[in-house]
Amino acid sequence: MTIFFIWNLGEMLSEVYRIKHQSKSEKLIQKLSGKNELLYNICCGLQVVYMIWNALNDPLFGYLQDNSSMSCCSLRRLSILYGAPFYSLAFLLAWFPWRTYESGDWMSGAHLVVTLCAFDGMLTFVLLAQCALFAEISEHHQNRLRLIKYNQVASLLGSSSVLFCGLISNNMDNFAAFQGFCFLVALLGCACMVYTGFYSEGRFDKKGSDPNLQQPTLSLSAVTTMTWQIVTNRDFQLFVVMNFFQVFMLAFCNNFAMIFAEHLIPPNVLPSLAKSIMYGAGFIFPQLLVLGSQNLLHKFGYYQLIRMTFYMEAGAAAVMLLLGPSHYYCLALFITANMVLVQAAFSLFGLPLADIIDSDLQKYKRSSPLSSMVFGTNALFTKPAQSLAPMLVVSILNQYGYEEIKEGNVTDPSALQALHSTMFYLVCLVPVCVTALQVLAWTPFSIRSSHTTDSKYTEG
Repeated sequence: MTIFFIWNLGEMLSEVYRIKHQSKSEKLIQKLSGKNELLYNICCGLQVVYMIWNALNDPLFGYLQDNSSMSCCSLRRLSILYGAPFYSLAFLLAWFPWRTYESGDWMSGAHLVVTLCAFDGMLTFVLLAQCALFAEISEHHQNRLRLIKYNQVASLLGSSSVLFCGLISNNMDNFAAFQGFCFLVALLGCACMVYTGFYSEGRFDKKGSDPNLQQPTLSLSAVTTMTWQIVTNRDFQLFVVMNFFQVFMLAFCNNFAMIFAEHLIPPNVLPSLAKSIMYGAGFIFPQLLVLGSQNLLHKFGYYQLIRMTFYMEAGAAAVMLLLGPSHYYCLALFITANMVLVQAAFSLFGLPLADIIDSDLQKYKRSSPLSSMVFGTNALFTKPAQSLAPMLVVSILNQYGYEEIKEGNVTDPSALQALHSTMFYLVCLVPVCVTALQVLAWTPFSIRSSHTTDSKYTEG
């Protein structure tokens, strides 16, 4: 029980860091660049550098953590311990300008790209170790479900911290108060992760710390072989395809749910405050749903529940499509429910990845699992969906004058009606099409009964 609590401390503060950085960084870009459109575009262009780094650091750190001879990389708890201070500093880096930025100051763009790369690099390094610990603390399904439960509590706390931060800083208008709040979060986060690094322990840590059992540094051909073994695993391939579309749906919901609600639901039907509550519910209710589904996970397993969410998403979207856009309350409920189902299902994805790691360990008779490499390789293939969803949807909306209408340059009612019709069809058809592809990918997944098996292999 103690080890689960310790793991959760590190996970909780990582979740706070991730949510806060994700929710506030775009607003910070606008604050740093002021009203200068050219500088804002330069800042956005510099994110190409970040996107490249974002794609490469997952497999890079995954290789280091699974194959390095340095204990600070090979031992999960030490990766968290030594990574915690740098992770905290990277988190703070965004919120403290290097100097007073003037309009058109190139330094703000440099600040942005350094901040993004540093934060994502440390987030990847620490979270890969935490994900690996998730798979390696115990091979028992019930224990992993307990970790999932604690993870959802951490997510709830992380989500609520953004709310408190907004209240304290008046939505970043009081920037000094915002900086002070972030500094306190960084101190608390660093302390919890350092505690995790000192006292958490995976089943394979003793092997990694014993110099007689440590493996020599692997050659490039050996690393290539191991990577090939991972990517040619049939269940891994199916999971990655399904997960790619789940990440796509997450990005779709997170980026456009409020935009669609603002355009499709009139303010006299649902005021701005109600829409904000609706959007907030999309971040709070998934954790509550997962916490309330523990008995179902014990009884039916994650395979059936994940597949069930796909059918529910598609069914709800089909019903909404038949009802039409004029049923505003149904539309608000559907948008919220879709956000909740997508995030709730995604919260369970650590379980199939852990089973894939177990299967790989057994199949190739490895002395220790390639947990970080599996999580990192999965991220390599699925992260592009985070950028694909906004790019694709915005390009479709711009075909119907979204940018011009947003700027107030178009007042033609027919153009606005065409845009709203497009938005409604996107709200309904994207879930139907995506979940259909997910069902096709997920149905052949063969690891379905881990919830009925006490132990898949003997702990070493």
